[in-house]
Amino acid sequence: MAKEVWRYIDSGNCSPAFNMALDEALLEWHSKGKIPPTIRFYGWDPATLSIGYFQKVEKEIDLDAVEKYGLGFVRRPTGGRGVLHDQELTYSVIVSEDHPEMPKTVTEAYRVISEGILEGFKNLGLNAYFAIPRTDEEKAGLKSPRSAVCFDAPSWYELVVEGRKVAGSAQTRQKGVILQHGSILLDIDEEMLFNLFKYSNDRVKERMQRAFKNKAVAANTLRDKPITIEEAKRAFKLGFEVGLDIELEPYELTAEELDYVNQLAKDKYENDEWNFKR
Repeated sequence: MAKEVWRYIDSGNCSPAFNMALDEALLEWHSKGKIPPTIRFYGWDPATLSIGYFQKVEKEIDLDAVEKYGLGFVRRPTGGRGVLHDQELTYSVIVSEDHPEMPKTVTEAYRVISEGILEGFKNLGLNAYFAIPRTDEEKAGLKSPRSAVCFDAPSWYELVVEGRKVAGSAQTRQKGVILQHGSILLDIDEEMLFNLFKYSNDRVKERMQRAFKNKAVAANTLRDKPITIEEAKRAFKLGFEVGLDIELEPYELTAEELDYVNQLAKDKYENDEWNFKR
């Protein structure tokens, strides 16, 4: 039986506003039946701090540090916590809620989509597995996270290696469509990451940074030979094909589609009203 064909877009490195606008545009187009389910890989230029839809900038983010490091800044349309997009492969998956292979609940849909990421890590020779919070304390932590930093703790069905988180994802459902996007860490600058957030005092910051080393890990620290972006793309493209039992067909945006995305980026994701609204 022929496998379902999904669209595959490799955007390369794009601005923060363009990245979020394209994910939103893909959701919009899929909701109108204009495009099939889509998987997209992308990077960030410049490196960027993205924050979750519900995060409060003034309370949680040190914008002076963001500026000092020359980082981009954008609010995502998805929930979750702050992510430093730097040395990573970022992915997004756009698929209808009514797709026959997609479970109705958010956590179970995470599991299905994340099968592709799991297979990708296997292709890189890493023994990744799903995080499943087991204790009451771990489950409570998902509802009220102690930190504004995304990789501070794994959520349901996120990917861990040797007990430490290697990929973080966020999901939204709008117009009958699931948008899940996330970061696959290749390397991480912990010092920079922790300087981007506000803390009640330096002791709290130091304690959290020490604990972070036991909670998150970048893929390149787990391998003798560093993973290049191109190697990661090949591994995870194949991973999604195997994990979701699909075939990925490369696609380039048309000039008209690019114009739409650029306009959305300008009107919404470059706009202070969106990025600083909470």
